[in-house]
Amino acid sequence: MSDRRRFVMGLAGALLSTTRLAPGTSRTSPHQLRVDAQRLQHTLEELSTFGRPVGGTFADGVNRVAYSDADLAGRQYVLGLLRAADLQPRIDAAGNIQGIRAGSVPSLKPIVFGSHIDSVPSGGNFDGDLGSLAAVEVVRTLKDHAIRTRHPLEVAIWSNEEGGPLGSEIAVDGPRASDLERAFNGTPMREGLARIGGDPARLDTARRAPGSIECYLELHIEQGGTLEKAGVPIGIVDGIVSIDEFAVEIRGVANHAGTTPMPERHNALLAAAKLIEAVQEEVTRTPGRQVGTVGQLTVMPNAPNVVPGLVKHTIELRDLSESTLTRLGAAIRERAAQIARETGTDITIRQVVHDPPALAAPEIQRQIEAAAASLDLRTMHLPSGAGHDAQFLAKIAPMGMIFVPSVGGISHSPREFTGWSDCANGANVLLQTILRVDRA
Repeated sequence: MSDRRRFVMGLAGALLSTTRLAPGTSRTSPHQLRVDAQRLQHTLEELSTFGRPVGGTFADGVNRVAYSDADLAGRQYVLGLLRAADLQPRIDAAGNIQGIRAGSVPSLKPIVFGSHIDSVPSGGNFDGDLGSLAAVEVVRTLKDHAIRTRHPLEVAIWSNEEGGPLGSEIAVDGPRASDLERAFNGTPMREGLARIGGDPARLDTARRAPGSIECYLELHIEQGGTLEKAGVPIGIVDGIVSIDEFAVEIRGVANHAGTTPMPERHNALLAAAKLIEAVQEEVTRTPGRQVGTVGQLTVMPNAPNVVPGLVKHTIELRDLSESTLTRLGAAIRERAAQIARETGTDITIRQVVHDPPALAAPEIQRQIEAAAASLDLRTMHLPSGAGHDAQFLAKIAPMGMIFVPSVGGISHSPREFTGWSDCANGANVLLQTILRVDRA
């Protein structure tokens, strides 16, 4: 027997020895397992019917906002899938769905994986849905082959991700009294939680202790165009970016547009235009993945015949490196001071948000990379510019995220789409990563 054949046979034996197979089932070894791609596609298409526009098709997207009738119906559909996979799902006080599959070693901590199924208004059918239903498909595949992992497995469908994320935040950081008074799409959170099976009076019971889970994994569409442009099927997420948000107030002098000479104007909108351009220049001055956005602008008195005397706008900066954001913030403040002098205005920049980055665990990244390699799928590392439930789970456990391409980089839109083969690739990488973590 050759050394290579002896190695392969030994590896297969080792893999089988860590997994229990029920009598009479096929002897498919764990590293040969693949999800049912057609079944995954079918469940994604079925879920899309909850919140679909009347008379619409899959291509018309979905309006399944948190606590809505469509959200409630979609959650009931997922609960049915979990029960069909022989799980006994429960809903915690924060409205998070948990489907637990027992492991063969009761003392081991659970491997948790999943995403969310609520959408933005007029959203797509892949953001959150793919990660959620791929998680369900993983446990269905294990059930089909009667394979029992050593660790317990937990499918997590987090509530109201698009509003926060709130379900995962409560599970990690605990509740904030102010959240219960917030309205989401016209429904107060207190009422919404009760409607989906949560308990707003017992939110503390949804808390997860640091170190209580083995790791958290989340499959998600990229929501950007990097993977598609590179022709790479699997992204290994280095982390979820840090966010610095600033409130800017520019005070000039409101005056008559017809009688105020140009040199004597203190035009707050002109200063704002210069500052917006400065944000663009500073963010793009050096190579990198950092981004900066001015997305909200208020002009007063906002009249066609008055020189604007007051402008308020936002500045949002995102990058995986906090030091990069600090440098950019300082550079923008310096440019703002110069613009204020040039325009005869007063510019105040006040930081209102700082979200630290949530870094993926290197050991989980290595397992994702090895899982993709075993499936002959190329990978690349990239950050997540969007927030995810994983950013909160990273506070209490090793975290890893798997990205698959988004066609055209489009998301939060009915035009959001990921090819069905890419969906299956992502689900298979998730499955194989779970099995590798379980063996490790």
